[in-house]
Amino acid sequence: MRLAYLAWIAVCLIWGTTYLGIRIALETIPPALVGAIRYVLAGLILATILRLRGERLPPRSSWGGLVLVGGLLIAVGNGGVIWAEQWVPSSFAALLVAAAPFWMAGIEALLPGGERMTMRVSSGLLVGFAGIVLLVWPDLTAGGTIGRQFALGVVALQTACLGWALGSAYSRRHAREDNALGAAALQMVFGGLIMTVAAPDRKSTRLNSSHGYIS
Repeated sequence: MRLAYLAWIAVCLIWGTTYLGIRIALETIPPALVGAIRYVLAGLILATILRLRGERLPPRSSWGGLVLVGGLLIAVGNGGVIWAEQWVPSSFAALLVAAAPFWMAGIEALLPGGERMTMRVSSGLLVGFAGIVLLVWPDLTAGGTIGRQFALGVVALQTACLGWALGSAYSRRHAREDNALGAAALQMVFGGLIMTVAAPDRKSTRLNSSHGYIS
């Protein structure tokens, strides 16, 4: 039980600081390139460790599905978060991705074989989503360039949640017997490569939000 709590604390600290790390990186690196560097390097490092341990990576016959999942989870999902943090404070970004369960439940309910939502689940999701809207409403209605760009950031974050939902649904329905860590490594590499293609040659032109801080 102690290890479980330590793992939970580690996830909170490591994953939670990701949003602040992204915001700091955006000060000097274009959005798509931030994700490209992060995921290509992470995927290659993980793949190298697995090979040194004698574990096999997924065969080329499964690469098509891994490219699709990597594109949805990494390029669209995480890429959307990175792009949004040009204008949305990292603390808000971390809160807004809490809408991911809303999209996942909706996608699962629409797809064949998915879990149908009960009235109780639907009500809970709507209340949670309404709380998120209430949280960002003052900034969404601020008007001017800052308000419009904050709204674009919110849309990007919800697109990211949709990408995670679609990628998770596809992965769940087309899971193979491949090494899970090996599949994750290739997904990161493929997603990072997609962002490399999308990375512009210019520096990010982010504007500060009306909050006046970069956290």
